[in-house]
Amino acid sequence: MGLRRVLDEIEPHFKPGGKFEAWYAVFEAVDTIFYTPSKVTTAQPHVRDGIDLKRIMITVWIAAFFPMFYGVYNLGFQANSTILMMGLEGSGDWHEMFISLLAGHNPASLWDNMWFGLVHYIPLYFIVFLVGGFWEVLFATKRGHEINEGFFVTSILFTLILPPDIPLWQAALGISFGVVVGKEVFGGTGKNFLNPALTGRAFLFFAYAPQISGNAVWTAVDGFSGATAIDGYSAATALSQIAAEGLPAIAAATGRELSWLNAFFGQMQGSIGETSTLAILLGACLLLITRIASWRIMLAVFLGMCATATLFNLIGSETNPAFATPWYWHFVLGGFAFGMVYMATDPVSAAMTNTGKWIFGGLIGFMVVLIRVLNPAYPEGTMLAILFANLFAPLIDYFVVKANISRRRARGVL
Repeated sequence: MGLRRVLDEIEPHFKPGGKFEAWYAVFEAVDTIFYTPSKVTTAQPHVRDGIDLKRIMITVWIAAFFPMFYGVYNLGFQANSTILMMGLEGSGDWHEMFISLLAGHNPASLWDNMWFGLVHYIPLYFIVFLVGGFWEVLFATKRGHEINEGFFVTSILFTLILPPDIPLWQAALGISFGVVVGKEVFGGTGKNFLNPALTGRAFLFFAYAPQISGNAVWTAVDGFSGATAIDGYSAATALSQIAAEGLPAIAAATGRELSWLNAFFGQMQGSIGETSTLAILLGACLLLITRIASWRIMLAVFLGMCATATLFNLIGSETNPAFATPWYWHFVLGGFAFGMVYMATDPVSAAMTNTGKWIFGGLIGFMVVLIRVLNPAYPEGTMLAILFANLFAPLIDYFVVKANISRRRARGVL
């Protein structure tokens, strides 16, 4: 009650006419972190229940912890395994002075792997949260809007789709582009038609391709090429190998096979949060049980991918070995599972109608496989597929609503 009393006493200074009026958005954000907003709906036809935007965003944020914690561990495991294999003394960059304070480089040690991962992930998340939060506060203050909890979700999802050793200044640029161009220029949360996290990653992919793609970015060891990792290729490298030589090519470089189970559990390199399909599915269970994410979109993305992959399998190709990649490999490689669960289900940039969700999700699944199979220059298609579907989501809903109106008129309802 002491904090509540303090907040109530200083609130008038932040309201219109107060000396800190310009900073009301910041005060409101702090107030609603600790307490439920006092504003409630009182008139019909609003439905009042225990869920609000804050709880939705926090639930998604918590659901992202599953792939985040495993990703941190796997980041350390892959790097420490590489350090041991190559006889190196450390990671070879500024992270090493923090790693050596509390841990070593034993890939069999849970602590060594977790600490290595945390030393890389925490600065990345801190920079992304600080820079992105600055833009959120700036736009909310200038517009007189509330600071939305949606940035909690955007910040963690953005960091989880980045390579583990991306330069921090590039991460800052990426989140700036995602928040400002992907969301704020359209009016802020609820008005953007593109997923802000994916928008930021797309900017980095096209602006700084060497730091966001290729074989050398997936293990956090300076100067190391991910193509010789001891536990298999990175997700991106696996897809590149499939595009060039077919599925058997990923059973390779060091004599250790990247089995489907290894890929499913996440024992491979890749973006921080995209490696473990199992961890991603645990997050999906939380989102589905709480009814935060749309099961229609998730299922439609999965079925669209399966159908398209199977179609390419049946067609076959003598010159393109990627045609033979079965659906269950597409499911565990690259960012497909992460995109299906956390990105495609974004309630703002996805389709709103039930029928539209099926079409929207199916389009994503179709586009992912289409890009992976037919575009050898870009073997990972999840990011572009979701952004492409985001562009068409309003059009999909428009035609679904028009079709519903036409059917009702035909029945004489309207």
